[in-house]
Amino acid sequence: MTSADVIKPTPVVSLEDKLALVKRKIAKTSHISVDQPAFQADPDKVVLFVCPAKVYEKNEESGECIVNFENCLECGTCQVAARAYVKWDNPQGGFGVTYAMG
Repeated sequence: MTSADVIKPTPVVSLEDKLALVKRKIAKTSHISVDQPAFQADPDKVVLFVCPAKVYEKNEESGECIVNFENCLECGTCQVAARAYVKWDNPQGGFGVTYAMG
């Protein structure tokens, strides 16, 4: 057995490091809006947990939802999970995420 035969462990890359590799052209205005009263009335606030890019945060002082639209991967998860209070549109033309394979 040579050293080339030994399987090396896969390096661990954090989600934040992976997200930093996504190319984005960020618009000046958000393509996401949140109905704040409906968000605050939701006991589960699932949108805080389902977004892989951590677009949504809760302001602990005001209880409002903060939208970090710059992080959005345009996956649409928030539209499915929080349809009652998240309004998501495609980013303005020429802006948004660029994926290598289309």
